[in-house]
Amino acid sequence: MINVVLADDQALVRAGFRALLDAQDGMTVVGEASDGAQAIQLTRELHPDVVLMDIRMPGMDGLTATRHIGEDPALDSTRIIMLTTFELDEYVFEALRGGASGFLVKDTEPAELIQAVRVVACGDALLSPSVTRRLIAEYASRAKEPGIARNLGQLTEREREVLALVGTGMTNDEVAATLFMSPATAKTHVSRTMTKLHARDRAQLVVIAYESGLVKPGWL
Repeated sequence: MINVVLADDQALVRAGFRALLDAQDGMTVVGEASDGAQAIQLTRELHPDVVLMDIRMPGMDGLTATRHIGEDPALDSTRIIMLTTFELDEYVFEALRGGASGFLVKDTEPAELIQAVRVVACGDALLSPSVTRRLIAEYASRAKEPGIARNLGQLTEREREVLALVGTGMTNDEVAATLFMSPATAKTHVSRTMTKLHARDRAQLVVIAYESGLVKPGWL
């Protein structure tokens, strides 16, 4: 069973998401929050698999709440999907840096929303290559000054190459073709890189690749 918490200041939006998700087999909404502070409290109490988090809410916004949840080791298994009004929301990159696994626009088709929850609950990142490329190109240069980049010294030369390509939005198949290896080998390198860098998912690898300088805005 995939347990979901909804965080949105609009009751009608939450009601719509709840009706949709509760109707699915193996999926249920276990809590609702109207602001970021409530979202943090419910997440700590319920330990949901997925939080659907609106970026803009009164009081504590979704960006701040995501950062708090992402920094809590006890909530390491909880995945966050940011809800935005516009596909290229100016805060999306900051949300990914804070620990979000991806984002959806609020008018996403129901089937896409359901699939997104399942994908993120399984530990994968909800970022298509095209969206990743646009995010870096449009917003990475506007993001706040990055913190101290994680130490990449523990990565092998091949893993650094893989990380750089993942950071540009490449899929495992594209990484494999670029580096002349099998998709299975590329997947193994991605998994090992995530483990070494303590990255939750592919979305965080994108952020690390940018912050470490392996990928820079304007390259894409």
